[in-house]
Amino acid sequence: MPGQAKTRLIPALGAEGAASLLQRMIRVTLTQARKAGVGPVTLWCAPAPDDFLRALASDLSIEIRSQCGGDLGERMFHALRMELRRHAGAVLIGSDCPFVSAEEMRLAQRLLFEGDRRVVIGPSCDGGYYLIAARRVEAALFQGVHWGSSRVLGQTRELLRAFGWTWSELEAKHDIDRPRDLVHVPHLMDASPSA
Repeated sequence: MPGQAKTRLIPALGAEGAASLLQRMIRVTLTQARKAGVGPVTLWCAPAPDDFLRALASDLSIEIRSQCGGDLGERMFHALRMELRRHAGAVLIGSDCPFVSAEEMRLAQRLLFEGDRRVVIGPSCDGGYYLIAARRVEAALFQGVHWGSSRVLGQTRELLRAFGWTWSELEAKHDIDRPRDLVHVPHLMDASPSA
């Protein structure tokens, strides 16, 4: 929703432009997820899905659900926990990194089921992560993390070590959060939301 989506990009793009860019990034990510073919795709939304998201879910034949929880960590934990009730593993991808290819999603799934790994992380260049895949999830993995800061990845690694869990990491990628990040998505800047 303009004014509520990608608010840190509003100074550079305006409220409508920031919302429109997010629509394009969501479409790219969901299209790659469908192409990956690693399992059913579910779009977890907050706030409740709007017309764009409902139409996109229908176009791509994906399930749509509402996020639950207060902070980002609670919402991520809830989505993973719900998916792991139905599947042996789950891959959660943020909508602000439109660079995750279908091949990389397949790699995350493959790594998750090799050996005794519990988690696969896709680190973002800003110190967070754009992807987390899990076979098991604990609420504590998402607690005490300073979401939105450059400390997220480091804090998550510390928690994984404390749990004694093994994990793998994918190639680092850029999140599109701030005006300086827009240099990484010139191909999405002039496209229509349906592109």
